[in-house]
Amino acid sequence: MDELVDQVEAAKQSVRERVWEALEEERLARFPGAHGRIPNFVGAEEAAASLAGLPEWRAASVLKANPDSPQLPVRSRALAAGKLLYLAVPKLTESRPFVLLDPRRIAESPRRAAAKDRGLALGEPVAVSGMRPVDLVVCGTVAVNRAGVRIGKGGGFADLEFGLLTEAGLVGEQTVIATTVHARQLLDEPLPETEHDFRVDVIVTPGEVIRTPEPKRGPGILWEHLSEAKISEVPALSALRR
Repeated sequence: MDELVDQVEAAKQSVRERVWEALEEERLARFPGAHGRIPNFVGAEEAAASLAGLPEWRAASVLKANPDSPQLPVRSRALAAGKLLYLAVPKLTESRPFVLLDPRRIAESPRRAAAKDRGLALGEPVAVSGMRPVDLVVCGTVAVNRAGVRIGKGGGFADLEFGLLTEAGLVGEQTVIATTVHARQLLDEPLPETEHDFRVDVIVTPGEVIRTPEPKRGPGILWEHLSEAKISEVPALSALRR
């Protein structure tokens, strides 16, 4: 199993490097560049506006979003629309691994409150057991294809966050998973994935909305895919295994 996971991760990294290089060469990535991160792509505001025009967005009252720069316009729009917004604590290092941003309790502008560091400081720390069911997950992406197979930046924390929420019954078949990306990040090819990977339901670029044909949810926490070191670093995992 470990060898197979390593092979898949190597294949993912090859895709990441190719996409990062293309975004930088074609000047489609904003500061501080694409490599090693969820790229802050040109047109992120237009993609966020398109996402906010969809019925899935209008129907959602509770969102979970990644804290990366390209999804800042998404988070800002969510708060401006009065939606509850969950952010994960970086690397899930706290016993309360998420923070809740409730726009009714925030005096600052949605744009300022949605910034990563400010949002984490303003948000109310919450344990998974204290969270509400999530209607819409917006995740950051390095590459994605039209089947909804997504490749992140390689830390594995998006999968862990989703797994924790799945175990708690807070996300499931009813939860919409979306991503906003540049069209250059949308690939017309098969992409590597593992059992614990989830697929996105909706892909939004500055010029296109794609609804994927085969929704896939991760099964929860796959303990055999986690090292003892990783489990010990994430208090919510350690507590769940007790």
